[in-house]
Amino acid sequence: MHPQARLGLDYFDAGQYFEAHEALETAWRETPGPQRALYQGILQVGVAYYHILNGNFPGALKMLARAQENLEPFSGPCLGIDVPQLREDARRVEQLVRALGETRLHEFNRAWLKPIPYHSRS
Repeated sequence: MHPQARLGLDYFDAGQYFEAHEALETAWRETPGPQRALYQGILQVGVAYYHILNGNFPGALKMLARAQENLEPFSGPCLGIDVPQLREDARRVEQLVRALGETRLHEFNRAWLKPIPYHSRS
């Protein structure tokens, strides 16, 4: 795993989604192959969460949809990340965002944002 991706996962799990984006973007830009889409998908989930916490309803939905597109090819774990669980967590967040709607997005409970399901941390 790219070192900046590891850092990005730590930021993500700490709820520091802007910082996670920055680190994961570096990993995404420097990584060829399928892992590139994984990093991009994770960073898009983080951007979506950032948008949710900042009241950007359309931005959150747009990023959640893009993240699903990038993560869809991963039918199982990749680099220790349980990608199917990450996709499910993001889908659940999308359902909650849609249920609240734009006018009630401020009621979103930050506790609904799950950490990255990562099983290879040392």
